[in-house]
Amino acid sequence: MAVTTSQKPEPAVKYEPVIGLEVHVQLQTQSKIFCACSTRFGDPPNSNTCPVCLGLPGALPVLNREAVTMAMKAALALHCAINPRSRFARKNYFYPDLPKGYQISQYDEPLAEHGWLELSGARRKIGATRVHLEEDAGKSLHEGFPDSEEKSYIDLNRAGVPLIEIVSEPDLRSPEEAYDYLTRLKTLMLYLGVSDCNMEEGSLRCDANVSLRPVGSSGLGVKTEVKNLNSFKFLERALAYEIERQTQILESGGQIFQQTRLWDSREQKTFGMRTKEFAHDYRYFPEPDLLPVEISEAWKEEARGSLPELPDARRDRLIAQYHLAAFDADQLTSSRDLADYFEATARDLNQPKLAANWILSELLHLLNEAGREITESPVSPGHLAELIRMIDDRTLSGRMGKDVLAEMFRAGRPASAIIAEQGLRQISDQEHIAKVVHEIVAANPRQAEQYRKGKTATLGWFIGQVMKATGGQANPQAAREALEKELA
Repeated sequence: MAVTTSQKPEPAVKYEPVIGLEVHVQLQTQSKIFCACSTRFGDPPNSNTCPVCLGLPGALPVLNREAVTMAMKAALALHCAINPRSRFARKNYFYPDLPKGYQISQYDEPLAEHGWLELSGARRKIGATRVHLEEDAGKSLHEGFPDSEEKSYIDLNRAGVPLIEIVSEPDLRSPEEAYDYLTRLKTLMLYLGVSDCNMEEGSLRCDANVSLRPVGSSGLGVKTEVKNLNSFKFLERALAYEIERQTQILESGGQIFQQTRLWDSREQKTFGMRTKEFAHDYRYFPEPDLLPVEISEAWKEEARGSLPELPDARRDRLIAQYHLAAFDADQLTSSRDLADYFEATARDLNQPKLAANWILSELLHLLNEAGREITESPVSPGHLAELIRMIDDRTLSGRMGKDVLAEMFRAGRPASAIIAEQGLRQISDQEHIAKVVHEIVAANPRQAEQYRKGKTATLGWFIGQVMKATGGQANPQAAREALEKELA
């Protein structure tokens, strides 16, 4: 008698996460936002400072026009409306690396508002509440000094570096969506050339606001802000931890308090830092030393005209123009440099799909092993195109092509030079291959008999023997055809 077993139903999900991100992007200007000091990373501490960014009495800020233009480009790429008038404000708080005792930011009149960014796959739009300009603070150093346990050190080189803050709507519903949003935002900023988005150097920083609400509710729960998220993986893990923490509190009848929490990557958990501030805690008021920013239509159109082809548009074009699979087009447009390399390779080829395959598999594998970016590839697009043409016209087999590419990568030489030097051309001469096949079959009568009795897998063994006898240079298809004829 058959016995039926009932599986325990999965417990119903009671709470839905509501996540919003605040992303700070350092603009890639040569000078700071309100003075002429350099923004160069890695210079000696406190060497890129002046009375303005040190907050000395009587020093007056002057707005960097290029920073505004870059911020507009980012806002336009996020489909934001550029406000014709925006205004800077003083955000007052005390911290040792904030020399003025306030940060110049934008508050109630930001540069741009009401945009969106589309997630990958689902093509769901995440709202961008605002894009505003502000200056960075300095950096407190707590490690790396003999007396670090007793003292902290201050480097003010970052003070006054131009930032944009991109604030999302609370539209994200999982750590995975937050990861995807930040990834796509980074890709967009790199395409625009407004930032290098180097998280290790602080050029891209993210804070996450997360709360829970009952499934089906449209209200918002009490949120916590999670800071110290200096990698994409930490963002995902911190959100997963915070969602689980809040779930346990709510299910046990506890209460969530609005607070700022820090992510501890060693402990893999968040911990409370301070009660979450509200806007009135910062005592915002208009910056008296700066005029409002007036954005003319001509300036806005100049910024719009300088936008490059953006990732989604380029992805769709690659699919249409080169007949690529959507997955391949997604991979190639994940980086502007990678997309540029592909198009430079595919431009003179009849087989753009082959170019995509060789770039995404073999070339990226070699680059990853060497720890290099596509811009550092010793194989130029023209040299890769030459190799692909040789594979397409059967001058080389695919297996030989991989070996040649590895040597091209190592030596930085074109395929033609390596092939000529090593005599690596594929053998497609049917008479030559038939002679080799005849000799191999004659030398292996037992395996030939096995094949003729129906053990067709033996054919693969014979092909291997042919390739071995020809140093891997026999055309595999020609070898197969010759063997089937000889063994018939």
